[in-house]
Amino acid sequence: MEAVVIYESIFGNTGAIAQAIADGLAQDLTVRTVQLPSHSPADDVGAADLVVLGGPTHAFGMSRRSTREEAAHRQGHGHPVEASGLREWLEALTDEAGGRSACVFDTRARSFRYLPGSAAGSASRLMRERGFHLIDEPRSFYVTDMEGPLAAGEIARAKDWGAHLGKAVSLARQHE
Repeated sequence: MEAVVIYESIFGNTGAIAQAIADGLAQDLTVRTVQLPSHSPADDVGAADLVVLGGPTHAFGMSRRSTREEAAHRQGHGHPVEASGLREWLEALTDEAGGRSACVFDTRARSFRYLPGSAAGSASRLMRERGFHLIDEPRSFYVTDMEGPLAAGEIARAKDWGAHLGKAVSLARQHE
């Protein structure tokens, strides 16, 4: 059984969370990770039994070209701006990839913890529209400021969530 963790990461925090989730999943499943942008959503999903999708929350939702430009500006002169991210990946995803188990996560600043809107919430709606079966509620992992670092304990929490997801998918397959 295979899982794929597909993520967008600008400051590296979402990438660290994605790797921790992959480490947890690897206790029960074979795991691949894909950092966006990529060449083909269909190839990214491949034959995976579980798709875990994540990205940073920008302006209370998934990143856009303008928010990626702002983030690149924060990183300093000359930092490349990615033309696409999680939003564009989901828009390019075809319905044939649906019918699989999936879950969604994001990273967001702790100071905005109780404000509405998140990348995971928006992405989960689009995943459902594409026919994916969400097996858990969207998860947010927190950074201490816009650029990070990750809040204390978030790597361990992400790894634990990945282990939980891996066990759930593995048990579900055994009962089919």
